[in-house]
Amino acid sequence: MKTKIGPTSRSRKRRSKAQAAWRKEWRKRQRRIQQRLDKEHREPDDGLSGEQPVMQGGNVDCVMGERHTGTAYGGVAVMHQLVRELGLAEAIDERLQLLKLHKPYHESDHVLNFAYNALCDGDCLEDMELRRMDEAYLDGLGARRTPDPTTAGDFCRRFEEHDVRTLLDVFNETRLKVWQRQPASFFEEALIDMDGTLVETGAEKMEGIDISYNGTWGYHALVVSLANTGEVLSLVNRSGNRPSYEGAAAEADKVIDLCRRGGFRRIRLRGDTDFTQTKHLDRWDTSGVTFVFGMDATIPRQIDADDLPVACWRRLRRPARYTVKTHRRRKRPQVKERIVRERKFENVRLVSEDVAEMEYRPVACQQSYRLIILRKNLERRDGQGRLFPDYVYFFYLTNDRTATLEQIVFSANDRCNQENLNAQLKSDVCSLITPVHTLVSNWAYMVMTSLAWNLKAWLALWPKTKGPAKEQVTQQAQQQRVLRMEFKTFVNHLMRLPAIVAHTGRRVIVRFISWTPLQPLLFRVLEAFRPRRC
Repeated sequence: MKTKIGPTSRSRKRRSKAQAAWRKEWRKRQRRIQQRLDKEHREPDDGLSGEQPVMQGGNVDCVMGERHTGTAYGGVAVMHQLVRELGLAEAIDERLQLLKLHKPYHESDHVLNFAYNALCDGDCLEDMELRRMDEAYLDGLGARRTPDPTTAGDFCRRFEEHDVRTLLDVFNETRLKVWQRQPASFFEEALIDMDGTLVETGAEKMEGIDISYNGTWGYHALVVSLANTGEVLSLVNRSGNRPSYEGAAAEADKVIDLCRRGGFRRIRLRGDTDFTQTKHLDRWDTSGVTFVFGMDATIPRQIDADDLPVACWRRLRRPARYTVKTHRRRKRPQVKERIVRERKFENVRLVSEDVAEMEYRPVACQQSYRLIILRKNLERRDGQGRLFPDYVYFFYLTNDRTATLEQIVFSANDRCNQENLNAQLKSDVCSLITPVHTLVSNWAYMVMTSLAWNLKAWLALWPKTKGPAKEQVTQQAQQQRVLRMEFKTFVNHLMRLPAIVAHTGRRVIVRFISWTPLQPLLFRVLEAFRPRRC
């Protein structure tokens, strides 16, 4: 008796065949490119004999394709499937009400248009026009057309402050769906970093700009991120002359609530000296939140550090930055230091580092906390070669009573990754820019474009590891590599994938025509989606 195969069974059978096919093709292309790059492998006519240049060229004939269309950004189609799986577009349309009529665009079309523009190397509104002219790109998204730059700018100007807050809440609700798929070890501790960054502009009539502490004109954005994955949890645009800590406590409280809802067992706040808001420390400590904040090296604190007994100090040993995989090489000469000595400049060198601790109660607090003191022992030489010892102090305030001094210092130093995140949002994602003319509209642009950075993290976190133990280790390494990857590198590896887009039946097939080492991650993401009926 034959079993009747329904539409769902046929769909699963077709998917399994497709998965086996792409694995076979991916391995074939991997072997082919490795063979071409192998120094030991030589072909008679490969041009590597040394008799002629490797780039020999050929009889190239350029014609326009007639039957198929192609795009340089085939990976965006996979990203859009992830957005559909998360239900992000539906959530945006349900909660964000900015348009009275949808002719034809909905709110989600505009928001995703900003994010996809960044994923396709777009660094300004005008680059959206390139996406509109890419027929295969539109087919991969299942769109007849996308908003043009002027329409996108008008959409930014429709935002009020509560609308931007609503959009941030939608992103965070979607983020919880990604976190739910993570293993138990993921929720051990949430590391929340806070930092302010200046967004400079040369405009003179832009509403909300002001002069900052260093003399530049523009805005002063507040970025709150999850250091575990690099995700942007909150982003607030402020006037250029506002202090870094303004509004940071309120944003921290919202993020703490989000992480608790997500399932994190411990929460740690980190920030530099501008974010040590002492009037909130007792409240955070009572609620079970751990914090590590920098403290200003004031004269009274330096005097207290100098008065500590010698027995309180111990040498700080920093671990090596990396492990040598081959053999240790001879160190290259210090060119910069040689020039400084030859020209008799003042030369400052770090000799050693010491750490100590003491109890300290801020004025606005009712209880005392650990004050970790890092002393950098410096060696100063003037132009005449005379030697002067010097000390520089760094102070860290924390309520963590279990961690060692070294762990507190290293944790505070790890917060420097927040500076790298701000640089990525400025230069690569191009979200911290000012293309419109008001503070709130530019804030909306920043939030919508920074979604591209969050999508990068969600793409890496979405697939679950499976298979043999060795293969799971490889999959986890790929995910961690994508999480730590710079945005431009991510676009080059996983978004800028030349592809042919073809229509067949009721499906759109995106056929990748190039090989990259991280392509298996994309297909693992597709495999993780629940089967859809054709």
